Amino acid sequence: MSGLSEKELISELRAKLEQETAEDSFSGAVLIARNGAPIFAEAHGLADRQRTIRNTVQTRFRLGSINKMFTGVATLQLVEAGKLRLDDPLGKYLTDFPQKEVATKVTVEQLLNHTSGTGDIFGPEFDARRMQLRTLSDFAKLHEDKGLRFEPGTRWEYSNYGFILLGVLIEQVSGQTYYDYVRDHIYLPAQMWSSGSEPEDTFLPDRSIGYTRAAGTTLRPSTGLLPDLRPNTESLPYRGSSAGGGYSTVHDLLNFANAVQQNKLLAHRFTEMLRTSKVETDHNTHYGYGFEHHTTNGVRWIGHTGGAIGMNGDLEFCPELGYTVVSLANLDPPSAGQISRFITTSLSIK
Repeated sequence: MSGLSEKELISELRAKLEQETAEDSFSGAVLIARNGAPIFAEAHGLADRQRTIRNTVQTRFRLGSINKMFTGVATLQLVEAGKLRLDDPLGKYLTDFPQKEVATKVTVEQLLNHTSGTGDIFGPEFDARRMQLRTLSDFAKLHEDKGLRFEPGTRWEYSNYGFILLGVLIEQVSGQTYYDYVRDHIYLPAQMWSSGSEPEDTFLPDRSIGYTRAAGTTLRPSTGLLPDLRPNTESLPYRGSSAGGGYSTVHDLLNFANAVQQNKLLAHRFTEMLRTSKVETDHNTHYGYGFEHHTTNGVRWIGHTGGAIGMNGDLEFCPELGYTVVSLANLDPPSAGQISRFITTSLSIK
């Protein structure tokens, strides 16, 4: 079975982006790189609909859970430096953590692989206090009285709270805030000049506004038109966290993927841990140390997706083929994910 040539893929992708932008089902930026260098980078749609400001490849998009990869790399950097051990329990480092079952049973590695049983942070409590959650400790306290959902290590269940705890661990053993640590040890060495997690009330040039469907995403039966879009401002936290919510650009995320694969952020042994899937989540999908792994037509892609109200993104790289794909959108899922899947599926057909 033969796939599209690069030229054919780019032509079909451009037509797809133009069509979906016209239909208001995509707004964002897309990049494809081969062997670390871009072969396609385009932006479509509007970053600010009220002021008619267009998206560009320099536009900063909110990432959702994509920055779990930054937390995973940061944690392994501290393991490499001898400041953390993967098999140590959380309570060895957070000695005053109030939930003793979590502190004594959950290991650093289980937090990284979503096998900790620590559950989620989102729900009515988060919604009621989202603007008061200013630090990772604030996030942690929101959930710290809750016990385990299952015995750690017995199964896989996605846990945003687990990655909040990893952020608190990073702060405890590094002596820096999570945000400063990631800036100094990931963004700067990877040359990610436009990435960060500054609060939502901080003015940032080129940061897009996220837009969501006011009445869902189904067609209006009477008109066949999609419901109107509205800003996602009322759903956003004060700032991003170690579980997700920062912002970046397509070029910055390519630089991150390059830095990971070139062992610029971790020694080769630890990079291989990221590249080797650890836990099966479902058919053809695995998870390891903050990175998702999925197989398409027998070809393995590594990276992470992110999605929430008014934001969607996907970063994937394929060591076998040498491709990296970045798709970021300021609309509801699956606006970016469907573009990414189209590209990775086309590139995976041999």
